[in-house]
Amino acid sequence: MTTVLRRITFVIVIIAIWEVISKLQFFPTFMFPPLIIPNDPGGVTVIKTLVTGILSGQILEATGITLGRLLIGFFIAVILGLTFGFLIARYKWVDDTLGFFVTALQSIPSIVWFPLAIVWFGLGNVAILFIVAIGATWTMTVNSSAGFKNVPSIYIDAARTLGASGTHLLRTVIIPASVPHIISGLRVAWAFAWRAIMAGELLGAAGGLGHLLDLGRSIQAMDLVLSIMIVIGIIGTIIDNQVFLRMERSVSRRWGLGT
Repeated sequence: MTTVLRRITFVIVIIAIWEVISKLQFFPTFMFPPLIIPNDPGGVTVIKTLVTGILSGQILEATGITLGRLLIGFFIAVILGLTFGFLIARYKWVDDTLGFFVTALQSIPSIVWFPLAIVWFGLGNVAILFIVAIGATWTMTVNSSAGFKNVPSIYIDAARTLGASGTHLLRTVIIPASVPHIISGLRVAWAFAWRAIMAGELLGAAGGLGHLLDLGRSIQAMDLVLSIMIVIGIIGTIIDNQVFLRMERSVSRRWGLGT
């Protein structure tokens, strides 16, 4: 309960500071709009714009488009990352070649791939999916390969003694023992996927939250920009706390890693 109160208090303080700065008008209202209380009767606020956008369906539709693209691209990244990670951990020659290459690719921001995506796929969903997948794949690869490499050899030897081999060994021993690293990889890859899709939608995709962000920038409607940022923050917090954090805690308890 103490943690919840601290977080609520922190949010209230941030809102209060924002409102004070907005009311003092150090910046024009369109640049620094109030969150809750308008500076003028009937004036804009971020919350008002957010509620209006939700009720009109504009923000909900954009959120659905973005999440659809994000989930598809993230799924592709997870499949590729797990596959590459296993191959890197399993075969020395793959580690010496692809493993070395992945380290270099991981350092390249996903937005750098956007010009290539436009040339290869044009401006559309395929280009966005490519950006999302490429942005999350290498992080997933690094984490999953670390997990596969760090499976205690005693587990594998014991399983082989009992007759396990091939896909049965992979399914019953290697993957379960690698789950903590894989979950961490999923969490980080999700964050990278969010950054990638926002960059892609900002730079040219039709529809989506990134498109609304670009619209707000073009018409200098910072209330719209901030409302979209709030939506992104809420979705990210829910996914992180209700999905990935719970998965990590469950794995920690199962493997005796919890405190």
